[in-house]
Amino acid sequence: MTATTGPLGEVLSDGERTGLRYVRLLRHSPEKVWRALTESDGLRHWFPADIVGERAAGARLSLPFWPEGLEDEKAVEAIQEMGVDPNSYVSEGELRVWDPPRVFEFTWGMDGREDLTDLLRFELEPTDDGTRLTFTTWLGGPAQNADTAVGWHVCLDELTDLLDDGPTAPTDEAAALVVQRVKARTEGLGPKYAALIRS
Repeated sequence: MTATTGPLGEVLSDGERTGLRYVRLLRHSPEKVWRALTESDGLRHWFPADIVGERAAGARLSLPFWPEGLEDEKAVEAIQEMGVDPNSYVSEGELRVWDPPRVFEFTWGMDGREDLTDLLRFELEPTDDGTRLTFTTWLGGPAQNADTAVGWHVCLDELTDLLDDGPTAPTDEAAALVVQRVKARTEGLGPKYAALIRS
């Protein structure tokens, strides 16, 4: 398990829109990183939802939350605050760019509401010893939310762990360790992102 977290993301502004950008240098080939970003077997270990649909630009996507992700109280509260039942919720999106293994871009929306639709873009560049991953997300609406910034940071930490250490066996004990690790990282990063967003 990787003990440290990656560098803080960057807060972006474009008029009323707020975005976040994170850069990670990964010691793995673009092809391996691509599989972890786009295939269910990899997504399950770091991304909040599965991504179901044809892998072609313009395709409609469905993004069902992983059941174990709904065990996190904070995640459930955030979904409920949007007026959504977390137990039956599958969000929708559109695949905008599919250029393996370089660019994966899609929208992730809540109930078709523009104010709750995010754009997510993953860009991979080969380096001498692996891959430079640049993840940029433009958030639906103007809100600058430190919890969202922390959440994506922790997701990318979990992606790094998956790539470095392989998938965690799906046992109750392993799931509990992942939850503990995520909570510890979240608590440590919260004040840092709150300060970054205020600046």
